[in-house]
Amino acid sequence: MVKDFICLLDYSSEEILGFLDFADELKREHKEGTARPLLAGKVLAMIFEKPSLRTRLTFQIGMFQLGGFGVLIDTRLGERESVPDVARNLERWADGIMARTYRHSDLLTLAEHAVVPVINALTDKLHPCQILADSQTLREHLGPDFGSMKLAFVGDGNNVFNSWLSFAARLPLNVTLVCPPGYECDPEILARARETAKGCIEITHDLEAGLKDADAVYTDVWASMGQEDEAAERERAFAPYQVNARVMAMARPGALFMHCLPAHRGSEVTDDVIDAPTSVVFDQAENRLHAQKAVLATLMR
Repeated sequence: MVKDFICLLDYSSEEILGFLDFADELKREHKEGTARPLLAGKVLAMIFEKPSLRTRLTFQIGMFQLGGFGVLIDTRLGERESVPDVARNLERWADGIMARTYRHSDLLTLAEHAVVPVINALTDKLHPCQILADSQTLREHLGPDFGSMKLAFVGDGNNVFNSWLSFAARLPLNVTLVCPPGYECDPEILARARETAKGCIEITHDLEAGLKDADAVYTDVWASMGQEDEAAERERAFAPYQVNARVMAMARPGALFMHCLPAHRGSEVTDDVIDAPTSVVFDQAENRLHAQKAVLATLMR
């Protein structure tokens, strides 16, 4: 097992499925009231450079449910002291480090210099914890056979989509990015994913072609944290790609709607879609807790 949880490409398909099975087990135990204190006495240092609701609470609550404790640190890495020095300090006090950073390189530096596990809670490049929770949600609603599913991601080829590519490089999920020209995903991650992908990976600017036969339609905000100065330009570029009832009708009947949240209602998605019976956005949010507990309990025990 890899020491850190940085990118899904670092893990085999069997290991990723192991995380998902463990997440299902932990969720079931939580519902039954039979949860085990698997991390009793353990401490997680939680670094946040960006605002957070779901990530912050699910990691903190997750550590509590596992019998441990999460310590919050609001800071910008590399400003008051070097990132290696932060890592060397935290490893003396904590049993694991979780970081939500702007620069992916800062997370890699933390992992390089800390002897304790480092968990990627979102960088500008990747968001693997989100995809674990999302794939857990897909299994709950569509069954365990990823090879029979198509996920259409409508919008920016951002950190969330990059992590879907990493997932598709290990599990046979069919993934399509539907985006405006110029907003495609990371070319290096795309190339690596296509080298080993068992399913179909496509990039298109055509909504109808991209959503054809989709079992799940996923979108995200058009301007992520740190891209606020591009918001107006992105609003214009992505307006034709809003996920509304017309766009959902291009997918399979009854297709799931997915969003990592927070959602900008009226921009990337309309109310009637996000509030529809086929929307699973709050199931995704709930599963963040259990998927992350699976990561924590696997790496920190």
